[in-house]
Amino acid sequence: MTSPVQVRQPCPPGACNCGRDDLLDTPGADLRILLLTRTEEKRLLDRLENIADLNDLEHLQRRLHEQLGIHLEVAPGFNEVRSMRGIAIKLDELPGLCRKTRQSIPAAIRRGLEKHPEIAYELLNAHDLLRDA
Repeated sequence: MTSPVQVRQPCPPGACNCGRDDLLDTPGADLRILLLTRTEEKRLLDRLENIADLNDLEHLQRRLHEQLGIHLEVAPGFNEVRSMRGIAIKLDELPGLCRKTRQSIPAAIRRGLEKHPEIAYELLNAHDLLRDA
């Protein structure tokens, strides 16, 4: 006997514009994002804060896309990168993705990069910003 799949509980009325209910009412919609319960979100944020290296971050980006449909892009910003704030972290708009989660994921990645600045250097190097001329 299998247990029913748990989906994320709705946000309090007026607190979010995620479109969870509209997503549930749309026939054939991709509901994977609703599998990110609050418990799973906490695990994800903890995992993002404790990334080990650039390969680990890229692996998490792939897994987010595969499992939840979240497209996450982490790259150097358009201007100079003087701090972790110069790293651009972009989440595509996705129906069902809570507003707080859209803010929490980039914040967790920044905390992870601050713990391990060498990952930021790897990221810059991967985009040819630190290579020798």
